[in-house]
Amino acid sequence: MRDKALFNATRRQILTAGGGAVLISSLPLSAFADEADLLRARTDLFGDRPIQEERVTVKLPPIAENGHSVPLSVSVDSPMTDDDYVKQIAILSPRNTLPLIGQFHLTPFSGKAQVSTRIRMSGTQAIQAVAEMSDGSLWAGSTETVVTLAACVVL
Repeated sequence: MRDKALFNATRRQILTAGGGAVLISSLPLSAFADEADLLRARTDLFGDRPIQEERVTVKLPPIAENGHSVPLSVSVDSPMTDDDYVKQIAILSPRNTLPLIGQFHLTPFSGKAQVSTRIRMSGTQAIQAVAEMSDGSLWAGSTETVVTLAACVVL
């Protein structure tokens, strides 16, 4: 008898619960990293060393129709010799859930200081790539793309 009472909900209670569920699911929740998260990620990777804006080229399509898979390539002007090479390339996003999109480690045997991948983008934004050289210097480049259908969004 007691179990039967649990399933004895009125029509009004069912409609109220259903309406509340629809309302909650229709409210978008932000899934973006903020500027502080981006700075913290950059500091965790490179400390407080200065970053110069040259030598790194970031290529994204000008418009990405779907943010779920956007082609990205990063190249760094480096001879890739034993004395002068790129140690790592970090790709950072100011709007994705996690600011560090990818991190690639290179050696002089890599041949070229270039990486290509596909990334998820949660809206129009400027993607930044930071290259750490063998001498410890940091170089960065960025480019912006317009995303028409965002990924990384929690509904």
